[in-house]
Amino acid sequence: MIKLSVNINKIALLRNSRPGNNPDLIAYARHCIEAGAQGITVHPRPDQRHIRASDIEPLSHLIQSFENREFNMEGNPFSEAQGSYPGFIELVTKYKPDQCTLVPDSLHQLTSDHGFNLKSEGDLLQPLIRRLKDEGIRVSLFMDAQPDQIEIAAAIGADRIELYTGPFAHAFDSQDKNEMDRIYAEHCKSALRAHQLGMAVNAGHDLNRQNLQMYARLPHLQEVSIGHALTIDSIYEGLEKTVQGYLACLQ
Repeated sequence: MIKLSVNINKIALLRNSRPGNNPDLIAYARHCIEAGAQGITVHPRPDQRHIRASDIEPLSHLIQSFENREFNMEGNPFSEAQGSYPGFIELVTKYKPDQCTLVPDSLHQLTSDHGFNLKSEGDLLQPLIRRLKDEGIRVSLFMDAQPDQIEIAAAIGADRIELYTGPFAHAFDSQDKNEMDRIYAEHCKSALRAHQLGMAVNAGHDLNRQNLQMYARLPHLQEVSIGHALTIDSIYEGLEKTVQGYLACLQ
């Protein structure tokens, strides 16, 4: 079964819009896990507009209290300390999540919208990957579906790749079948190449229950990270029913 990791950034964003702790981020993460999600994902950024550095410790403790559940921290490995934000790599090495997904988003970027160009950034990433792996943390790189880039990811030591699924989701929404099939074929080739090179395959961005039924057939797919669509669906249908609906798509 493909694992579901629920990204809870949007819940943190809602909490941050008012003083206090409503909705309770830790309680929400617990409900996701109790409903069947196999993991929780957070993406801390220097401006702390959603997940805050202070959220990481209680979330880590929560997830450790469950068996066979994973904590995934994703973010820009080059982001530096700013105010109470200590820098992404410092956060990760302090709390040691099960998985760290490195993402090339800029400081003021609304959301992640492209993978790494490892031809220019691979040499910078390699020592950081080694540092994280030395701490016992599995490392995934956020990547576009480009087999030549996937080969570099393996060469610099990544354990996994997370395929950026935004273009696939956009083609699906536009009902452009030719474009959707073309993009899906590229993802299949990239997933197969990653598997051949000994890396596991994750995926994420703009996945929902409609497009996931097709995308989940991707060869060797092990995990998807979903936040935005799942949060919206839970408003209409309730959290438990929504999580179980996504799990059904992944079976």
